Amino acid sequence: MFEKLFTSIANKVAHLAGLPLTFAACCLIVVVWAVSGPVFDFSDTWQLVINTGTTIITFLMVFLIQNTQNRDGAAIQAKLDELIRVSEGHNHFIGIEHLTETEVEEIRDKCERAAKRHDQKIADMAAKKAVAQKRSSKKQAA
Repeated sequence: MFEKLFTSIANKVAHLAGLPLTFAACCLIVVVWAVSGPVFDFSDTWQLVINTGTTIITFLMVFLIQNTQNRDGAAIQAKLDELIRVSEGHNHFIGIEHLTETEVEEIRDKCERAAKRHDQKIADMAAKKAVAQKRSSKKQAA
């Protein structure tokens, strides 16, 4: 129950934090704070108000946004895994997000090399086809 409540709150706060109106409200708070500086004689308390407020909000938002990103990342990964599972893709890619960064980088390098070989193969086939078409058009013209 707590997990569902936390998830619901985290989603709502993350959504609200990303709205233009929220940004405008934060800018307004900073402007009001800055304009009120002379009224409070730019005192230590006046500075402490904005510092404390922004520190608390930042501290809490880090955890809420990280939670939201973790869930989004896990959901996307599950969807990609399912697409790999039901397609002609290689199932050995499922779960690679649990490998170390070095291991994932090695897999990426292998995939990039394979893609380049495939692209070269297609380019070679296209070149051969173009040459064959040119030869056949010359024969027909003669």
